Amino acid sequence: MAQEIATLAGGCFWCLEAVYADLKGVSKVESGYSGGITPNPSYQAVCTGETGHAEVVQIEFDSEIISFDELLRVFFTIHDPTTLNRQGADVGTQYRSAIFYNSAEQKESAEKIIVEMAAQWANPIVTEVVPLEEYYPAEDYHQDYFANNADQPYCRAVVAPKVKKFQEKFVLKLK
Repeated sequence: MAQEIATLAGGCFWCLEAVYADLKGVSKVESGYSGGITPNPSYQAVCTGETGHAEVVQIEFDSEIISFDELLRVFFTIHDPTTLNRQGADVGTQYRSAIFYNSAEQKESAEKIIVEMAAQWANPIVTEVVPLEEYYPAEDYHQDYFANNADQPYCRAVVAPKVKKFQEKFVLKLK
């Protein structure tokens, strides 16, 4: 087993977590915060946009089963990487698109996949590619949010359609 960690921001962490939890080779997905200046931020603080943190998911995966490149192809399919500091109705720097890399190899992969995926989008990709400096887990009630709250209105309206789109496009990668 070749365990690695990927840290990605692409809007609401509930959406990303729900998708990545279903991928073969992914052993853990945790919602959290990264990219800001405030140590140990709370959800309420991050929502103000003043901490500088983005909502992220930290993904533990076996790179012998699924590659970092494949994780990124999923990433660029399930969110709009061309909208600066927003995903749909979610607006603010906490909803920005970012890849927080853990190594020079991840940085190189991210830059390569951005070029590859750019053809799928009419507008330029604005995803940040920055080193992971700090990661803070989100509060317990954010973990496995979609799995535990599928009937919640936001989950039905926003998360469920993203999960469905992912499942249709990546059916061979599902657990």
